[in-house]
Amino acid sequence: MTTNKVRFGIAGFGLHAVKRLTPAFAIAEHSVVTALSRRDPVNARASAEQFGIPNAFTTTEDLARCPDVDAVFVASPDALHLGDVVSALQAGKPVLCEKPMAMNAGEVEQMIAAAKASGLLLGVAQIFRFEESTRRLRERIAVGNIGHPVLARAEFCYPGHESARTWITDPKLATGGPIADVGVHCIDALRFILNDEVSAVSCSAVKDERSGEVDAAGTITLEFAHQTLATVSVSARSQYRTLLEFTGERGVLTASDGLNVERPVSIEFRPTGDPRDVEKEEVSNRLAYARQVDDFALAVRGVAPFAVPAEEGLRNQQVLDAAYRSWRTGQRQLLIP
Repeated sequence: MTTNKVRFGIAGFGLHAVKRLTPAFAIAEHSVVTALSRRDPVNARASAEQFGIPNAFTTTEDLARCPDVDAVFVASPDALHLGDVVSALQAGKPVLCEKPMAMNAGEVEQMIAAAKASGLLLGVAQIFRFEESTRRLRERIAVGNIGHPVLARAEFCYPGHESARTWITDPKLATGGPIADVGVHCIDALRFILNDEVSAVSCSAVKDERSGEVDAAGTITLEFAHQTLATVSVSARSQYRTLLEFTGERGVLTASDGLNVERPVSIEFRPTGDPRDVEKEEVSNRLAYARQVDDFALAVRGVAPFAVPAEEGLRNQQVLDAAYRSWRTGQRQLLIP
């Protein structure tokens, strides 16, 4: 039965929708996909038929006006997010928008203003907030497992040159290379786990012949308000790897592949003292995408607030903008609290 489920339309039904969103909706308790949009009508109809989705459109406007759609999940290329989000809100539909939320913070502010004017919910799809690994790391740091977190690091590498997302190196469509694409995941995960805000940003990055005008790899230094110094390292030229590590006065917490959703994650705690004294905890992130859409669905129904409102996306975007300014200018960037 789907009658009590929130009916989603996916705007920009591409690789992400196929690989991550469709399997998530298949196991979600409170959510179902009833419509999709793709710019090419032949591809739109083919995708709808392949995944058993009853409604196919070529524009977000038409998708959002569909009476079988209660909420819109925007999964289009970055540069289209602003138009897609505003179109959906104007059609009276709450919106869950993929990360990075926009091309810059100014566009996110326009989205938030449109959501407030319409009185509708606007959230950002920072998937790692729904993972068991990030939740457990946040809990363990909050109870003082490692003492004050002095250092933190996040690494996210993937073979971007093998991706079917050809638009990711087009600066007219993509906010940036891996700094924006997956660096925003690391930034948000660190903010969430540390329960702290970034006060200053420094960034170095490189391009190559395949990345064109966008970054191919980069390192960001984040200075947090409560004196944690963090590094984010990203690359679109390496095999898939995600690392989270937090070093404090009482020990070190490490999740060697801490952001992946496909394999169990081992969280290791090494207390200060004997390096052989290792405590391990295994968790699974397999349900993260289903939890994300269900959390949004429950918020649409008024059951509980959505865990990642648009304001969180704005803060991440401000950090991203500062990182790119730092790369261009070679200067450390301060953020307004």
